[in-house]
Amino acid sequence: MKKSAIHEMTRLSKEIEDVAFLSWAKPTSDTPEHIKAAAIKAIKEGLVSGYSTSSGLVELRQEIAKKLRRDNNVESNISQLIVTVGAIEGLSAAIFAILDSGDEVILPSPTYSTHIQQVRIASGKPILVPLLEEEDFALDIEGIRKAISPKTKALIYCSPSNPTGTAFSEKQLRQLADVALENNLMVITDEAYEYFVYDGHKHFSIASIPEMQEKAISCYTFTKTYAMTGWRIGYLHADEQLIPHITKTHIPLTICAPVVSQYAALAALKGSQDCVKEFRKHYLSARDLMCKRLDNLDSIFNYVKPSGSYLMFPKILGKEGKDSTAFCKKMLKEAKVSTTPGIAFGPTGESHLRLSFCVPEEEINKAFDRMETYFT
Repeated sequence: MKKSAIHEMTRLSKEIEDVAFLSWAKPTSDTPEHIKAAAIKAIKEGLVSGYSTSSGLVELRQEIAKKLRRDNNVESNISQLIVTVGAIEGLSAAIFAILDSGDEVILPSPTYSTHIQQVRIASGKPILVPLLEEEDFALDIEGIRKAISPKTKALIYCSPSNPTGTAFSEKQLRQLADVALENNLMVITDEAYEYFVYDGHKHFSIASIPEMQEKAISCYTFTKTYAMTGWRIGYLHADEQLIPHITKTHIPLTICAPVVSQYAALAALKGSQDCVKEFRKHYLSARDLMCKRLDNLDSIFNYVKPSGSYLMFPKILGKEGKDSTAFCKKMLKEAKVSTTPGIAFGPTGESHLRLSFCVPEEEINKAFDRMETYFT
């Protein structure tokens, strides 16, 4: 396995003073106060020193089920839920549970690099189908259909997408569901950025399609929604008959999610959701600023305006785009701007770089002031 390009750029960035940092998909906002207060209260009351059940606190799963019904139109009960160590552990547990050695998994490309590695660790074979960049990085449904072989076991996608920022449409995801049902495939989803969609786009959960209830494993996280990156807390929803099998892999991976984080997550769901609205408002403003600043560098980059997440994936124009890793390292060293090379997200990510706009607007301006000076 190759080193993570995301973490490598972070390591290199720490060797340089005063870097403008646009390379990590990590909210720079602090976790809201009411969530931190709930964790402190649980600690003081002696509630967090032992394990929870492997599936998570009952009260937390009850609140998650309410949230799924309300916001995702997904019918749910606590026996269909596992509280996980972020969405990442849920995805790993699901992939390990359903794959046999040599099974193929179809993923769009570019896609989040961790999903590709999770399939490889499970002795599966990732099959990457390019997104349609000319159609705002839409899914290539016919390309996916053609990529299916007798060894294909599952499809994995992230929507809104990391790294492209695309919120896949309900129409496309219904088409994807049809392909999965026709070919008896599982669909594993990463819905980490579900609340951050813009310009009239809507987040759609494929598990809300009744026919997909037995075929969808959906993974969510508190990380992005509530700026809880370090708390490592998420959850997985699947058919009741799948949960015992996913639990078989969840337990050796983690035993249970951190109990203090479960109490924090409970407060996040039960408390005011104004913080989520504020985060979304900030990301939308930051996205528009980043697009405006990119417009001033249209001889260097072109881009698709992201319809979701807090990430975008501009294309590097000209010969410098042939090697995105070299481009990003050179810009870090000479302009003191940290970005992520597109090749980290699959072969069709080459000639791109990923930018994060979950940072203060002054950080975006600082980075682009340097880039404008560097490229002109």
